[in-house]
Amino acid sequence: MEEKTMNQSEEKKSLSFVEQFVKEDLEAGKNGGRIQTRFPPEPNGYIHIGHAKAICMDFGVAEEFGGVCNLRFDDTNPTKENTEYVENIMSDIKWLGFHWENVYYASDYFEKLWDFALWLIKKGLAYVDEQTSEQIAQQKGTPTQPGVASPFRDRPVEENLRLFEQMNTPEAVEGSMVLRAKLDMANPNMHFRDPIIYRIIQIPHHRTGTKWHCYPMYDFAHGQSDYFEGVTHSICTLEFVPHRPLYDKFVELLKEYMAEQQDKSGFNPAILSQYDGTRQIEFNRLNLTYTVMSKRKLKALVDEGLVSGWDDPRMPTVCGMRRRGYSSQSVRNFIDSIGYTKFDALNDYALLEAAVRDDLNKKACRVSAVLDPVKLVITNYPEGQYEEMQAVNNPENEADGTHCITFGRELWIERDDFQEVAEKKFQRLAPGKEVRLKNAYIIKCDEEHPCDKDAEGNVTTIYATYDPETRSGMPGADRKIKGKTLHWLCQQHAVPAEVRLYDRLFSVENPGADERDFRELLNPGSLTVLHNAVVEEYLLEKKPGDFLQFQRIGYFTLDPDSTKDHLVFNKTVGLKDTWRK
Repeated sequence: MEEKTMNQSEEKKSLSFVEQFVKEDLEAGKNGGRIQTRFPPEPNGYIHIGHAKAICMDFGVAEEFGGVCNLRFDDTNPTKENTEYVENIMSDIKWLGFHWENVYYASDYFEKLWDFALWLIKKGLAYVDEQTSEQIAQQKGTPTQPGVASPFRDRPVEENLRLFEQMNTPEAVEGSMVLRAKLDMANPNMHFRDPIIYRIIQIPHHRTGTKWHCYPMYDFAHGQSDYFEGVTHSICTLEFVPHRPLYDKFVELLKEYMAEQQDKSGFNPAILSQYDGTRQIEFNRLNLTYTVMSKRKLKALVDEGLVSGWDDPRMPTVCGMRRRGYSSQSVRNFIDSIGYTKFDALNDYALLEAAVRDDLNKKACRVSAVLDPVKLVITNYPEGQYEEMQAVNNPENEADGTHCITFGRELWIERDDFQEVAEKKFQRLAPGKEVRLKNAYIIKCDEEHPCDKDAEGNVTTIYATYDPETRSGMPGADRKIKGKTLHWLCQQHAVPAEVRLYDRLFSVENPGADERDFRELLNPGSLTVLHNAVVEEYLLEKKPGDFLQFQRIGYFTLDPDSTKDHLVFNKTVGLKDTWRK
């Protein structure tokens, strides 16, 4: 609650150019002073952090200016779409903290789009082409050379109507025919060169089943769907800049069709009476180093088993970041920090991790975990005796309270916190050196017999003594020593755990721009699994999604694979940015 109040009290320093355009439209009284945006994903995969940037803008603008944002699934291609993707997109939007006004589907408008296409054919503005896709592509020309007209461009209206109806039958062969808009084969904008607006797909649709066999193309359905819904601002990424004239052209023709038909069924008259149309505004995409944002490539990683699924913590998907332990606020903070421009850029993954680290520092519960344990025996501590030490849950928030951690004679510490022959600047445990055990005592490593080793020379047990006057909270705890403070766990009260450590998914900075197959660029060390880690008993109370800080190590969260008998933790991010080193 405090955080929300604080954020609300912070005034925004400046508006992005997108917000400035919206503000100008409001001040000019466009669309009756109404703001309506939409987030229009295609349900053909899980959304990633690039989509999250669009979500933040689409929903954020509506919230900021007192408008509404709808969720619309552009489900015009049943070969790639299903309800699993729909459900997960909804879940991810909610996790990011946004709420839609209504849920729409492009498939809601299939009947209207079909009737509109029939009208275009009757007006001589569309025709059925029976050429192959390769032939059509060859005739498109180049940006400096006009295209060549299809031999079917001027076929009679009646024949086009008959063939178009035939396209929507179970017998129609995919690829045998397409419906094209008859626009301008010499237009320097390649999208105007008689674009395909319908194609045959003989695969059941996740909502309409087998009712349709012929489906509209994205460019034909997108702008019309916006108009049907009364969208005032279409906010999208820069690759849609060359599509904008075609978007406007189809909407212009749709208005003419509606006026001629006097058909406003399914429309809100109150909206249309004050509707000036949709303003499209484009902003830069979000690209991250050491990852890819292509949904096709991400799907290939999943389908080929190169990652454990769409929610693999190494993936840039929203659900992958959630599973890794990122907070929704940290993702939103990162997106806000990089801003919205008209220029594409490659953002450093370290900036995202810094945002995550900054947010989790305020939220994470501090706990002890030993990832590579070695036994430590406090030789002068009474055998069979145990003490409950108080550990602060979060020094950033006193209201989070404390929990108990058990101390005893036999402990676990990190293997690299001990050196038998200490380096010059080594300030952890070594023969004759003192360190503090966090929330407990100062101990001193035995000088004459500091450790035992196995036959291979590996340290198996370390020996030390404790100063009983130096327990945390006692006057003696203030005694100054040169050694550092180490974390630890009582051997008899530690719980075994599996810990998964993550690195960059790809080994090159910009895999999307690399000419090699993206599979060759995967980082073989992107996942390290530790099977012998131990954590404190307190973590048996935690659940997936809880934010944790393993003291001196980094931020972690419990993985959904966990059970009470087998705890699994994912490393979210380290305490410092050490990756570059």
